[in-house]
Amino acid sequence: MQFISELFIWWNKQTLGTRWHTWLHGKHVGSDEAGNRYYMARKGPKRWVIYNGPVEASAIPPGWHGWMHYRTDVLPDDERYEQKFWEQPHQQNLTGSAKAYRPQSSTLAKGERPRVSADYDAWSP
Repeated sequence: MQFISELFIWWNKQTLGTRWHTWLHGKHVGSDEAGNRYYMARKGPKRWVIYNGPVEASAIPPGWHGWMHYRTDVLPDDERYEQKFWEQPHQQNLTGSAKAYRPQSSTLAKGERPRVSADYDAWSP
């Protein structure tokens, strides 16, 4: 079943093509606490991640995000890596779920948007 899903399903872990490319050209450089595995090309600057579960870009922790986007060449697993004071622990992206942030003026927050001073009033003669 996993073989068939790797042929057709790109949003869950990896495809067969990604597995083949990783095996031929990839060098495993580390993993994060969520089980995501990070690779870089043996030749060239390319970097990629194989997710442990659904493909969700927000599942990459801050340290690995910096490495993936070439902001640093120091791996978060490296002893030279120093976490910045402003980096916060990873939080799951809750967009689209019941726990998503909804501002007070949102119609989804309380069911009805409160009236504000800049609302349009229709003219009636």
